[in-house]
This record gives sequence, C-alpha cells and structure tokens, in this order.
Amino acid sequence: MEQTHALGRRKAAVARVYLAAGKGNITINDRPVEDFFKDDSLRYIVNQPFAVTSTEGQFDTRINVVGGGIKGQAEAIRLGISRALCEVDKEAYRPALKAAGFLTRDAREVERKKPGQPGARRRFQFSKR
Repeated sequence: MEQTHALGRRKAAVARVYLAAGKGNITINDRPVEDFFKDDSLRYIVNQPFAVTSTEGQFDTRINVVGGGIKGQAEAIRLGISRALCEVDKEAYRPALKAAGFLTRDAREVERKKPGQPGARRRFQFSKR
C-alpha cells in the first residue's frame, strides 16, 4: 500500500494526515503523539478512528497540524485520519466511521465580535438613568 493523505479541519486547526502501512507509529509535527499531546483524553481522540475500525497498529501516521488550540487540533487530526482510512478501504471502514460521526466536519466557529459591544452577543449593562 502506498501512502494516502487527507485533510482534517476543526475551528481554526488544519491537520494534514499521511497514512502508510506500518506498525502503528503516530508522529505529529515530527514529534511522537505522547510528546505532542500530554493529556490522555486528547490521545484518545486521536486514536478513536483506529479503535472504531479495529486497525490499531496497522498504519504509520505522519501528521502536520497548524492553528487553533490543542483540543481543536486533536479533533482535526481525528477527522483527517478518518478520511484517510476511507481512502484506504471505503467499503470496510466507512460505515463504522460514519456511524461514530467521525466523517462529519464540525463547522462551528467562533462568532466575530460586533462593534459597540464587548463581545459577539454580550451587551454593555443598560442603565435607565
């Protein structure tokens, strides 16, 4: 199997995922996943597509991720890995990934701040007198 690639996005984070047959190594920005994501919950998010499709330890994954925070980056990586797995074998992996909701791009973004008020929806305190 040659290398396949896919793109994952979440909030302001963009992850480019490169998948190749291997021993299950995950490298993010030239660092092991344990160094990049110190929190177990974020590593769990990254490994979810492999767990759902029962492919742990079958693919070496190289990821470049930029922008956003660590949670958005982890979820962008999850979408990228899911899309790459679909490219590898659509019939085998797509139904499980679709049922888990990993192929849906979460389009929620931060709403912009409006002029004349302190936040996107927040207003300054109203004073009648």
